[in-house]
Amino acid sequence: MAGRRRFLAGLMATGLCPQLTWADAGSPRYLAAARKPSGQYALFGLDASGVRVFELALPDRGHAAAAHPARPVAVAFARRPGTFAVVIDCALGREIARLTAPEGHHFSGHGSFSAAGDLLFTAENDYEAGRGMVGVWDARRGYARLASFPSGGTGPHDLLCLPDGRTLLVANGGIETHPETGRAKLNLPSMRPNLSYLTLEGALLEQVGPPAAWHKNSLRHLAVRGDGLVAVAAQWQGDLAQTPPLLATHRRGAALQFHKAGETHERDMQGYAGSIAFSGSGDAIAITGPRGGVGLIFSASGRLETTVQEPDICGVAAAADGFAFTSGLGLFRAGRPAQPEIVRHRVAWDNHLIQI
Repeated sequence: MAGRRRFLAGLMATGLCPQLTWADAGSPRYLAAARKPSGQYALFGLDASGVRVFELALPDRGHAAAAHPARPVAVAFARRPGTFAVVIDCALGREIARLTAPEGHHFSGHGSFSAAGDLLFTAENDYEAGRGMVGVWDARRGYARLASFPSGGTGPHDLLCLPDGRTLLVANGGIETHPETGRAKLNLPSMRPNLSYLTLEGALLEQVGPPAAWHKNSLRHLAVRGDGLVAVAAQWQGDLAQTPPLLATHRRGAALQFHKAGETHERDMQGYAGSIAFSGSGDAIAITGPRGGVGLIFSASGRLETTVQEPDICGVAAAADGFAFTSGLGLFRAGRPAQPEIVRHRVAWDNHLIQI
């Protein structure tokens, strides 16, 4: 990769290089942040088999990343509550911009490009006002900040641009935090999580949430299928003896549907779903439980089908045949869950595996 990067950089300098694509970065299938044995942090590109394609340094611990839909550009977000995001040219191996959260805001670890790749949306917490915000950045002009608008709730975590190209979906976890108290949750008795559908300009189109009895079921992570079906991973903030389902699905115009895994499995998850993904075919959904070392695979209709046992499993994304998983202990699992192929890396993966 180093030789290729020098060659591409030379072409770029002469103006003879056409627009770079992900193929110029080695055609990675996934992005994932990790801590190396040295204690340094990096963003990795992995191929479909889990083999490392590239490794790019990060200034601190990363959480999730956003992949540009066409160009080999990734935005690596700091772990919540963080104030930086790094925009990296993965083909040339260099930082091209550093985003800093505005005064009084922090990032929430996630962001999403628009379908055309010209805008980047970031989930943010306006911690003085105790409200969620969405930041808008111009990818055409060096990632200059264009605007911000309310996310539709408190504590936004994940957000996605939907397949229609016109709608932004935000998982407002409902939890209020403040930098002076770190990751302490300040409003659990009154929290109200929701999913908010917004226009790309910030107008609220639709909003749904869990039933009142489950108002402590923080809606955290999102996956979307090509036909618009949304899957949501939740994190229960109440009594673990009364853990509700941690997987929900939603279609516009309908109620939020929760899907039970069964008392034993939900207890094994310890009330915490760390990541979520649809399979490549779209007929299955996986959620991971790093606290319990378990992954649960459901049919798209919400019926539990398979479990995966792996210490500290958390990242999940679609694979050619089922799902790929990462573990904080440094394992990458791909292929059928019952017969996983394992590619070992001497790193500790962070929470998310992002499909390009």
